[in-house]
Amino acid sequence: MKIALTRPNYHSHLITPQLGLGYISSYLKERGFRTSIIDGLNLGLTHAEIAQRCSDAGMVGINCLSDYYPKVVELTRALKDRGKIVVIGGPHASVLPRETLIGTGCDYVVVGEGEETMYELASALVRKAPVAGIAGLMSRESSTFTKRPYIKDLDSLPFPDWKEMDPRTYKKAPHGGFVKRFPVAPITSTRGCPYECTFCASPEIWGRRIRYRSPKNVVDEIERLTGEFGVKEIHFEDDNLTLKTSHVEGICELILERKIKVSWATPNGIRVDTITPRLLNLMKRSGCYFIAFGIESGNEPILKKIKKETDLATITHAVHEARNAGLLTQGFFIFGLPGETERTIQNSLDYAKSIPLDKAQFLLLDLLPGSKLWQEHKAELGNGTKGRSYQEVTWVPSTIKREALEKAPSKAFKSFFMRPRQLFYALRFIKPSQFSFVWRRMADFGVLPSVKGKQPDVK
Repeated sequence: MKIALTRPNYHSHLITPQLGLGYISSYLKERGFRTSIIDGLNLGLTHAEIAQRCSDAGMVGINCLSDYYPKVVELTRALKDRGKIVVIGGPHASVLPRETLIGTGCDYVVVGEGEETMYELASALVRKAPVAGIAGLMSRESSTFTKRPYIKDLDSLPFPDWKEMDPRTYKKAPHGGFVKRFPVAPITSTRGCPYECTFCASPEIWGRRIRYRSPKNVVDEIERLTGEFGVKEIHFEDDNLTLKTSHVEGICELILERKIKVSWATPNGIRVDTITPRLLNLMKRSGCYFIAFGIESGNEPILKKIKKETDLATITHAVHEARNAGLLTQGFFIFGLPGETERTIQNSLDYAKSIPLDKAQFLLLDLLPGSKLWQEHKAELGNGTKGRSYQEVTWVPSTIKREALEKAPSKAFKSFFMRPRQLFYALRFIKPSQFSFVWRRMADFGVLPSVKGKQPDVK
């Protein structure tokens, strides 16, 4: 049986290889199955076109984020019309498995890590054996569900199926927007996070645990990407790359020891309380040039409410240390957190401009299924159409008017970037081939007029 793995095309200004599909594909191939990855987002495919490309597959796995769940519903129907066995996994399916199973009409939902569950499901289907009792799998055939334990040894997993997700074939729309050198490839060196930020679904998905790949395993993959696929930049997408100092130090030291010439960055963000001047300098020497920090708010009471477990003094110190080490910096800010007012939004903007950030991202709160805030406020969301994740208002705190919240990101972006140093940063890294992508990105955040029609070609 051949297995196709896919994600639908949806409105996004970030187009990068989907690592979850890559890991599942290589895991299945290592055990004798034929697989293919059909990235509807990167290829700009309609649901019908994806279904057509899955014509020789007996089973199709779909990655699902809450942001594009409606598209997953449509794609599932297109595949079921062609008689395919459909399996859905990913964060949305993991926190809302029963709802996903019923709402999409799929055959199976994978909860949590998908490698072992997908293999056991595929093996059972080939043997025409019962699937009841497979841990991590929810199906219409069984009324019981058993949670699958987390994979203990991440080094036991094969690298993602990079031949199916060749970084050279991806559009120039990377996480973080501007990069130093293409091609770019994402990597995760850990899984999970021990913190409990109330706006994040990670505690529900990963159980507040973090597991590590060995530095050797990580650098082996980097070496393969640079040598076999011509990758010139690595993006670490970990939730907590720098949580254990010895882990990231080991990666940096091996990059230097093997003399791998690669630039790298942390566009998903690192915690401000995990860095030291020594670590930052080692990161810089090994090729790191850009780090992002999850700041979230410039207001101390809001930071306490969302259980960020940090303070503005620590954030300020970290950004200055990164600047002293010669690294470019970005700060993530979220507007619309509990207790948000027009004054606290101004606090965040003023704070962002007071510290030496090269770049800032001002996002609207998205109540992600599985997060504590979603649990507390899901009854207020109703059944209406969900707006674009982090770009449209989906919930309004009682302390601010909707109109003020809607306008906040655009105002903040314009105020922050209309300064010489920040404009220089953008001009330094933007490439002509990224123009349509950059326009769409700015339009999504209300800085420029929106782009009408199909997603622009940003190859």
